[in-house]
Amino acid sequence: MLPILLLLLPALSPASAWIPVEDWESGNVTASVGEWGQCVCHVYLPDTTFPADRVEHMQLVSKDMILEVEIQMNKMVTYEGKLEVHLKELSELTKRVVMLETSADSYIKLDFELLRIELREFEALVTHLKDSLNSSSPMFDSLYTEIRNMTLIVNQLESFDKSNLEVIRIEFAKLQRKLEECQTEQELIKPDIGNCNHTGIMNISRPVVIQMNADLNAGYAYGGWGKDSKPQRGSESMYWYGAYESTNLRKFYLYSNYDKLLGRSAFKSISIASGWIGTGNNYIVYNNALYYQINSPFSMAKLNLTTSSYGHRVIPAASSRFSYSYSANQNLDFAADEKGLWVMYASDQSKGKIVIAKIDPKSFGIEDEWNTNAFKQLAGNAFMVCGVMYVTRSVDLTTEEIYYAFDTRTNEEKHLSIPFPKFKDKYSNLDYNPTDQKLYMYNNGFYVSYNVKFNKE
Repeated sequence: MLPILLLLLPALSPASAWIPVEDWESGNVTASVGEWGQCVCHVYLPDTTFPADRVEHMQLVSKDMILEVEIQMNKMVTYEGKLEVHLKELSELTKRVVMLETSADSYIKLDFELLRIELREFEALVTHLKDSLNSSSPMFDSLYTEIRNMTLIVNQLESFDKSNLEVIRIEFAKLQRKLEECQTEQELIKPDIGNCNHTGIMNISRPVVIQMNADLNAGYAYGGWGKDSKPQRGSESMYWYGAYESTNLRKFYLYSNYDKLLGRSAFKSISIASGWIGTGNNYIVYNNALYYQINSPFSMAKLNLTTSSYGHRVIPAASSRFSYSYSANQNLDFAADEKGLWVMYASDQSKGKIVIAKIDPKSFGIEDEWNTNAFKQLAGNAFMVCGVMYVTRSVDLTTEEIYYAFDTRTNEEKHLSIPFPKFKDKYSNLDYNPTDQKLYMYNNGFYVSYNVKFNKE
């Protein structure tokens, strides 16, 4: 048996004196035969001494890191809790902005500055969270984007503040009433409602411009507004409105009183049924029914505002070729006065001159007709007062004139010159209402009214 010589290169520590057999011929242990035939084992150690101080230092560093991680995790939990709370607050703020954006009419007191302050606080909070967590998460970018978008919306809403405009309109309406009262006193306008003890119209007052249409859309140039010309009991204060960007009638609104009209708070919104879409804007409400024109077939149409039932009657002689001068499709012009319900049209037989027809509301038929010498296409509009048709035309961009009258009682016609000012150049609806003896004009998107003064007998 050969003697074994164990060489430690360098010095061997007691803990490493026993070398497992499987480590022989490895990178740290080699075996060979010496010059006297003995077995020689070479063991290579990485260091002369075990680095216990370094291990201890590593353990301390590890404990510090574990403690720091726990602190940061606790901070994360705290910030996540705060973030969750503030995200809920941000969500509520978003809802408030959306409400302002979509339903500004429901707000009277403005809090735009408060919204901006809260948005700035949220932006500062997100920045603080981002810096504290040293994070570049897409979530923070998303929050920044949302806050900036909301700030932009708030600024835009403030610049087009419907709520504030609403308050201004209400105050303006109060002022208008005072002006009307003053005008009535000065002009001695004392309406004798329901009576026709006069010899006709003497003059028309200056226009009272109420406000832009309920849709707040300047593009809705074609339409009409007014009161029921023969209101049912309990509906004496009701107003109506309908308009569109073309001469079609698609929607119609009812308001319980004047203040509701100003506040654009309709108690009933009516979408005209398919197949009954109106064409032309000289419609009226009479005894809680809407009378208007349809083109398929070309005829009078009637919508019962209580039952929502429709009906139509064709006037065989009426033609769709003749309209008023301001716009197309104003072929059938409905009117109401102290004597009842009327429709004015032109025909080929009348050679384009206006024909007056008296309507029986019950049968929805024509009772009687009168031929006149007023050419429809030269007229701006027409209306009825106490059985007399008055026809208007344009004088210039700011002046209209009543130039012709025809009395259905006497079959007499008159050529007149009764000028009155216009708010806008063109208009699509002009009607007299016997319940207050006023003219109602839809003047290129605006509600306009006039007081009428009569010659006393």
